[in-house]
Amino acid sequence: MYDIIRDSPFGQITRFLTKNKWLRYVEEREDFQNPYYIFNSLPEETEINSHAQDASSETKPEETPSFGSVAADSQHETSGFMHSTAQEDVEANGPGENPIERVVTMQTLHEIEKRMSRSIRPTQTTDGTILVDWYTTDDPDNPQNWSGFKKGFVAFQICIYSFAVYFGSSIYVGAVPEVTEKYDISIEVSSLALALYVFGYGIGPLIFSPLSEIAAVGRNPPYIITLFIYTVLWIPASVVNNFAGFVVLRFLTGFFGSPCLATGGASLSDIYPLIQVPYLLIIWGAATVFGPALAPVVSNLSAPVKGWHWVSWEMLWLSAPILLGFFFFLPETSSATILYYRAKRLRNITGNLHYRSQVEIDQAKQHMTVKDIVYNAVIKPGEINILDPAVLFSTVYTSLVYAIFYSFFESFPLVFSDIYGFKFNISGLPFLGVFPGLFVAAILCALVWHFQVVKPFRTKGFDAFGVPENRLVPGLFACIWLPIGLFLFAWTARPSVHWMASIVGLSLSIVGTFTIIVCMLQYLAFTYPKYSASLFAANDFSRSTLAAGAIMFSRPMFLNLGIHWGVSLLAFLDIVCCVLLYALWIFGPKLRSRSRFAQP
Repeated sequence: MYDIIRDSPFGQITRFLTKNKWLRYVEEREDFQNPYYIFNSLPEETEINSHAQDASSETKPEETPSFGSVAADSQHETSGFMHSTAQEDVEANGPGENPIERVVTMQTLHEIEKRMSRSIRPTQTTDGTILVDWYTTDDPDNPQNWSGFKKGFVAFQICIYSFAVYFGSSIYVGAVPEVTEKYDISIEVSSLALALYVFGYGIGPLIFSPLSEIAAVGRNPPYIITLFIYTVLWIPASVVNNFAGFVVLRFLTGFFGSPCLATGGASLSDIYPLIQVPYLLIIWGAATVFGPALAPVVSNLSAPVKGWHWVSWEMLWLSAPILLGFFFFLPETSSATILYYRAKRLRNITGNLHYRSQVEIDQAKQHMTVKDIVYNAVIKPGEINILDPAVLFSTVYTSLVYAIFYSFFESFPLVFSDIYGFKFNISGLPFLGVFPGLFVAAILCALVWHFQVVKPFRTKGFDAFGVPENRLVPGLFACIWLPIGLFLFAWTARPSVHWMASIVGLSLSIVGTFTIIVCMLQYLAFTYPKYSASLFAANDFSRSTLAAGAIMFSRPMFLNLGIHWGVSLLAFLDIVCCVLLYALWIFGPKLRSRSRFAQP
C-alpha cells in the first residue's frame, strides 16, 4: 500500500510539497547502496547488444537481461499491445524481427529470472552513459513484478473508469422526453446530446494516446487531470437551463473522459505479461459494453421522477468516487516513465549526469521533432488506412458494428414503446438483453485465446501465436450471429410476436458485435505492431464518428423504411462484411506480403 500511495498523484504532490522528505523512493533513503557502484567496471555498449542476442539461449547470473529496457524500448496502446516507431524497431530489434516476439520472449525469461532475485548488472555506453534499469530481476518498482492484488486493484480502477465514461453516453436517454417537451425540439435534435458525447470520446484518443506515451508524462497525468475536468463538468451540466449549453457540456465531458478509452488497454499491458493481456482486454471491453447497456435502465427509471437534470447528477456521483480513487491509489504503470524518473533521481542524488534511462538514450539518438511526433501519431495512421486494404476493412467493419450497437438506442423506443406498449420507465429494461450475449462472446474469446495460444505456448513458445490471421478465428464463427440477430430483431418486432424474440435478437447481435471488435483489434496489433497505438486511436475515432452519425440518421431511417427494412438494411451490410472477413482470413498472408506497413 505504501508504494501505491507514493506513486499516486496524491503521493507525488505530497513529495513535491515536502521536498521529497515524505514517501521516499529507495534511492533517497540513507541506507541505500547504489547498485551501480558494486562492480569495478561496467560492461560496454557492445556487451549490451551481444547480451540481448544471447538472452534466448542462456542467461548467466552475472549477465542478467535488462528486462526493464523491454518496456522502455517499447510503447503500449489503447488496446494494450506493444508498439514502437519504425526507427525504434530497426534500432532496438534489428530489421525483420517481430517486436511482439521480442517482448514475449523477454517477458518469458523474466518470469524465470525474477524468482531468483538476482541483481541486474549495470551497463555503460561507449560515451560514458550509464543505463538506468531495474535493480534486480524482482524489483518491486517494475509493474510486471507487482503482486496479484496490486495488479488486480489497478485493473479494477481502469475498468470502472471506462465503465463510467461509457455509462455517461446513454444515460441521457432517460432525459429525452422532458428535454424535447421543455425546449420544444424534435427527438432528432435532442439526440445531439448523445451523438456529440460519443463524438467527443472519439476525438480525445488522437490527443491523449500520444501524450501518455511520452516518458516524462506517463499515464497518470492525462488520467487524473482529464478525469478531474470530466467530473467537474457534470456540475454545470446538472444545472444548465438551455439545450445548447447542455450539448456543449456533453461534448466536453465525452472529450475529457476519453483517456481511459485511449490508454486503458495500455495500462493493462504495462502490468500484465502480453500473453495474459487478451484476458484483461476482454474484461475491460465487457465493461465498456456493460456501461451503455445499463445506463438506459437506470435513467428511464430515475429521470421521469427526478427531472432531466438528474442524469447528470448521477454521473457526478459515479465519477467523483472514481476520481478520489485515482488521486489516492493509482500508481504510475508505464515502465518507461518509472525508469525515466529513477534516472532523474540518481542524477540529483549523485551529481553524476551520465545516468540515463533507455528512453532518454533513444530520444537523443533519434532527434525526433514535434513534427515527427505529430506525423507518426496522426498522419501515419491515416496513410495506412488509405493504402492498406486490410486496415481499411478493419476500420470500416468495426465502425459499422459499433454504429449498429448505438442505433439500437434509437430503435428501442420505436419497438418496445410504440409496438409493444412498454411504459417509458421500463422501456430501458430490454437493454438487459445485452448481458447474455456479452457473456457468451467474452467466454468464446477467452476460450479461443486459451486453447489457441496460451496452452500451446508451454511447448511451442512464440510459434503458438501463429500467423496474425489466427486472431480472426473467433470472428469467423461469431460474425454470422450479428446479421442473424438483426434479422430476428427486425422481423419479430410486431404485436403478434412476443417481445422476448426481439431481445433474443439483440443478444445474438451482441455476440457478433463484441467478438468482431476484439478480433479486429487483435489482428491490427499483431499485424502492425509498429503503428498499433496510432491505428487504435484512429480506429476509435472512426467508429465513434460513425456511431455519432448513426445516432442522428438511424431514427429517420427507421421511420422512413420501417423497423423491418431499416434494421434489415444494416444486416445486409453486415453480411457483405462477413464475406470480406472470410476473404481477409484466406488472403491475408498475401495482402501482408505486399504491404509496406505489415510486420513480416
